[in-house]
Formats: sequence, structure tokens, C-alpha cells
Amino acid sequence: MTGELLDAPTVTRLGGRFAKLWAAGTTSALGSGLTTVAAPLLVAAETDSPFSVAAASAVAWLPWLLFALPGGALADRVDRRMLMIALDWGRAAAVCGLGVAILGGVRSVWLLYSALFVINAGEIVMRVASQAIVPDLVPRDQLERANGWLFGGLMLAQNIIAAPLGSFLFVVAASSPFLGNAATYAASALLLWSIRGSYRVVAETDGARRKRSFRGEIVEGFRWLAGQRLLRTMVGLIALLNVTLTAATSVLVLLARDRLGLDEVGYGLLFTAMAAGAVLGSVVGDRIIAWVRPTWTIRIGLLIEAGMHLALAASRDAWVIGTVLVLFGVHGTLWGIVGSSLRQRLTPPELLGRAGSVMIFVAAAGNSVGALLGGALASAFGITAPYWVGFVVAAVVAVASWRVFNRATVEAAYAKLPP
Repeated sequence: MTGELLDAPTVTRLGGRFAKLWAAGTTSALGSGLTTVAAPLLVAAETDSPFSVAAASAVAWLPWLLFALPGGALADRVDRRMLMIALDWGRAAAVCGLGVAILGGVRSVWLLYSALFVINAGEIVMRVASQAIVPDLVPRDQLERANGWLFGGLMLAQNIIAAPLGSFLFVVAASSPFLGNAATYAASALLLWSIRGSYRVVAETDGARRKRSFRGEIVEGFRWLAGQRLLRTMVGLIALLNVTLTAATSVLVLLARDRLGLDEVGYGLLFTAMAAGAVLGSVVGDRIIAWVRPTWTIRIGLLIEAGMHLALAASRDAWVIGTVLVLFGVHGTLWGIVGSSLRQRLTPPELLGRAGSVMIFVAAAGNSVGALLGGALASAFGITAPYWVGFVVAAVVAVASWRVFNRATVEAAYAKLPP
């Protein structure tokens, strides 16, 4: 059998530099989670307008579409570590300004929108740069384990710890979640500063690089990715499946109330179940992938995706749905690990930022379309319609892409020498 990962994984230390990257990412994710929870609470405290509350989410998503692709080009031009440090300090200043304003009695919704825009614009580029720097910090045969730790830290901090903590802090003082967020960004910047080394990839002379525009570099990234069958197919799957997943979650609150008979707490526990599964997947992900092989991790994941939609469409049992969502959370993390590891293995270092940014852009676009689609389908055909559509799409996608992710092709990608 060829390729390091395809044998039983060797548990070795990922190293101090990676530990600092993980600590920085997890700390900043906690802070971002605090603001994500507190922002709609602040808007709701100032206005009864549903549009104003929804606008906070729209402002948070908009930068993902605007800055993902330019952010990838930027991460391929400059020292990625220094870029992340600058972004952390910039986000810390923005959210600290918001917290201080609230502390002083100024509760402007527009000030909140502005801060959310800055925070999320920085978040996108941070994720691109963070994923691109991982191959420089850990051995190639430990990419799955490293990506699992990163996914797990993000999910634990942002989706499990931040949700209750952010609500509690907001009740104590409306400014405290935002000031706490500023502190986490500052701590992240200091942790990143302590990582030694330069992380700028220069694949050509600076003069030749300056002659090319950001637009040209973005197009170059798209063209390269379009020529990679595995990664190209992955991007297509992410686009389609994110549409159906977001369509499903956008009306989950209604499904939980009307079909499952759950109250607000029960509805929140459904997301907790998914997050718990994601954390579990991050802990054991590298071992599961080594056991079932990357090919079957991808294929089984497609079947789980279809099964999740089918369960949500057909079942009225909250325990069944909760169990399915735990399994779906595990699958989501495993898919993220395999997708990131394949991209890090197959992409030349000078294109890692742009390749990652394309994936993030596609995922964000899918989320935006899916949110609108879910409401439209449920309104026109009933609350289970988005889930039946999701089941059909996932089943068709599984059949259409089954041969692309055959064992020989995927294992050849894992055995490929570093670019």
C-alpha cells in the first residue's frame, strides 16, 4: 500500500509551532463565537424589526463573498503569519471600539454592522492563511491529525463554549462579549507572533509578481483548480451540498417545533448534537480515515449526507434526529479533514491560499443560495420539502461522483510527492 496515511497513523507530536497556531485559532474562534451570539441579542434589544435582526446575519455573510478570493491572492503574496497577526490586531481594534462604545452608552446598530463586517472580512482571510500555513508546520503524514485538531478547536470554541458563554456575558453586561472578543484576538496575535520563521512563498521574482494583478492571480487559481479532477469535483460537491444543507438548517426551527414538538431549548440541542459529533470526529478523525481509507471516507460521507436529509424529512422522533445529527457532525469533520489534506498535498505552495479561498467562496455562495431556497421550498410545498430535495440531490451527487473518488485515484493523490 502506497502513502503514509494509508497505513496505521503514527501518533507523534505535531510540534510547538503547530500548537501555537492551534491555540491562536481556537482562542480567536471563541471570541468570534461570542460576537456571533451577542450581535443579534444587541440588535433585538434595540429594535423589534425582524429585518434589522436578519440584517446582522446578512452583514456577517457578505464579506465571505466579497473577500474570499482576493484574500487567497493576498495570502499567496505576503508572509502568511504576519498577515494573520495584522488581521488579528485590526479585528481586535474594531470589536474593542464597539465594546467601548456600548460601555459608554452608545448602542448604534450601524456601528455593530460595521464591526461585524470588519470582523468577518478578517475571518475569511485568516482561515485561508491558516490552512495554507499548516504544511509548513507539520510533517506531511500528519496533515490529517493537524487538520482534525484545527477543526475540533474551532467547533468546540465557537459552537459549544461560545454559545452559552456569549449569552451569559451579554446578560451580565452588553459590552462584555465584545470586549472579551477583542481580548481573544489580541491573545491570538501574540501567539502567532511567537511562532518563529518566515512563511512567504516566492515562486517567481518580485518584479514579475508585481506585474500581475490580483484579478490575474485569482484567475490563475481558478484555472489551476479546474485542471485538478479530484479537487474540482470536491468544489462542485461543496457547492451543491452546502445549498441543500443550508436550506435544511434555515427552516429547522420550524421542523423542530411543528413535527418534533421541541421547544427553544430542544431546538438548540439539535445544533449541540451536530457540534458534539463534529468534535468527536476531530478527535478520532485521522484514525477513522486511516481505517476506512480516504476513498470510503468520502463515499460514506455522501451516503450520510443523503441519509440525514431523509431522516429529517421522514422521522418525527427527536431522538432519531439527534442521533443522525451527531453522525452528520462526525461526517462533516471527516470530510473537512480529507478535503483540506488533499488540497494541501496536491496544491503547489504558491497557490495554497488561492485554492483554499475558492473552496471558501463556493461554500459561502452555497450558504447564501441555500438560505433563500429553504424558505422558498418550505413556503411553496411544505416544511419537509427542503429535506426531500436535499435527499434527492445528495443521492444523485453520490452516484455521479462515485467513480471519481475511486481508491486508486485518491491513494495516488495521497502518495504524490510534495509540490
